[in-house]
Amino acid sequence: MSNPSVVELPVLSEPAAPCCPPLNERPLSAEEAERTSKMFKALGDPVRLRLFSLVASHAGGEACVCDISDVGVSQPTVSHHLKKLKDAGLLSSERRGTWVYYRVEPAVLAAMGALLTTAATKAA
Repeated sequence: MSNPSVVELPVLSEPAAPCCPPLNERPLSAEEAERTSKMFKALGDPVRLRLFSLVASHAGGEACVCDISDVGVSQPTVSHHLKKLKDAGLLSSERRGTWVYYRVEPAVLAAMGALLTTAATKAA
């Protein structure tokens, strides 16, 4: 028996394409640096980093705002920080009834990881 309140999310089958090459391959262009710095700047705030971590570590990489709001700041401040993470392209969201669910964008994590990967793995 199916539950009509359950929404199945699509699974991305395309591999994540990094926005930029690893830092030790070549210098970033001005556009690449601008785009990438927004992501790192968003994660530079301890509350945002904690919220991002809470979403990323939640089962399925998705969390209801009701499950991640207890980070020591007011609810409006949580909403502000989640908006900053979303604006930086680190999270996406979906409203379901009265709640908003946030999820980490897997392609963004892969791109950030690839950016920081060293060429040492290629030599091995």
